[in-house]
Amino acid sequence: MPNSSFRHLLFLVALTLASLTPTRASNLELSPTVSAILDQIYSGDLSAAIEGARHLQTDQPTHPLGYLLEAEALWWKIWCTSAEFKYGMSYPRHRPKLPGDQHYLDLAAKATSLAEVQVAQQDTAEMQFYAGMGDALLARFYGLRGENRNGARAGVRARERFLRAIALDPHLADAYTGLGLYNYYADTLSAAARVLRFFMGIPGGNKQEGIQQLQRAIAEGVLTPTEARFYLAINLHNYDQKYEQALEIARPLAEKYSTNPLFQLILGDLYAKLGRRQLAEQRYRTAAALPVSDKECHNHIRNLVQASLAAIGAAPPTPR
Repeated sequence: MPNSSFRHLLFLVALTLASLTPTRASNLELSPTVSAILDQIYSGDLSAAIEGARHLQTDQPTHPLGYLLEAEALWWKIWCTSAEFKYGMSYPRHRPKLPGDQHYLDLAAKATSLAEVQVAQQDTAEMQFYAGMGDALLARFYGLRGENRNGARAGVRARERFLRAIALDPHLADAYTGLGLYNYYADTLSAAARVLRFFMGIPGGNKQEGIQQLQRAIAEGVLTPTEARFYLAINLHNYDQKYEQALEIARPLAEKYSTNPLFQLILGDLYAKLGRRQLAEQRYRTAAALPVSDKECHNHIRNLVQASLAAIGAAPPTPR
């Protein structure tokens, strides 16, 4: 065989082998600064997280991520101060309109607008994802305030952006957090909400597909796996009453971020539902003992713990 033909054959073999080799899944690349801010958020150090996010905004004023991170930190304070213990679960069910909420809304809108500017210049999966995250932050906040139409519109916009991100890059695992939550919630709507969805032309969802998407985000995401894990555990508890499964999903949160009292409360609630009173009491008292820098959140945690302990017939927490 001529040398040139032999080299050509080797080249074809090499191409074939390369095509059989799995390619590395593309995903977001987070700087150490961003990773540190995320750890501060989920560890419950919200003041430090907000400060870090604002520094990131100063360093990269045209990038949406700094604004998204500050809004995320604020959301956890909103969750903390809005939660109530009811039906054996600490969970925020409604929040009135408050003057201080506008800053959160401005941050979410800013992140989306910055991402849209970059999408107009070059349509990328990353910027579609960030734009979708901004809309998703609006959707969940409007939902908490009972502004269902605003929440639905923002949720549909977020879904469209996440779908576009996946179309551009099917390996962008973090986009599956948003899609998973949309699919889950859209499939658990009340009858009245389904009627509203029909007249507004809002796409439906599939709960099982949503759960699979959240599981993928947990396994492969880099920005949102903690968020995906948290909401999957909460939803399995609140909507499906699958307490054991929710416990297995939530437990790593309390182990990795042991200083976050909200994660301790989640485990306490699940242990109580499963009849494991001693373990529930232990988690509740751990939540009460953890330091919380934000005074309003600290006081609210104490109230939640007191109600939780009373529900299982345990003594109130020791005054601090």
